[in-house]
Amino acid sequence: MHRSVKAFVYKGDNYYVAECMEIAVVTQGKTLDETIANLEEAVNLHLEGEDPADFDLIPNPSLLVTLELESSGVA
Repeated sequence: MHRSVKAFVYKGDNYYVAECMEIAVVTQGKTLDETIANLEEAVNLHLEGEDPADFDLIPNPSLLVTLELESSGVA
């Protein structure tokens, strides 16, 4: 059983995009704060009324986010 839902956040053309790895959730936001808030809401809605074990998750899993940063060109 997994203790967390893993998500990957990256900068799209105009928005930040968050994609979950284990469950079918994708969301976006204009800022990182908005994106994370949207991600939390989307994950909660996706799992609402479901048995987390069906997704190989413990009850009330945490959210583990990996953020891709663009290179600043500084070495």
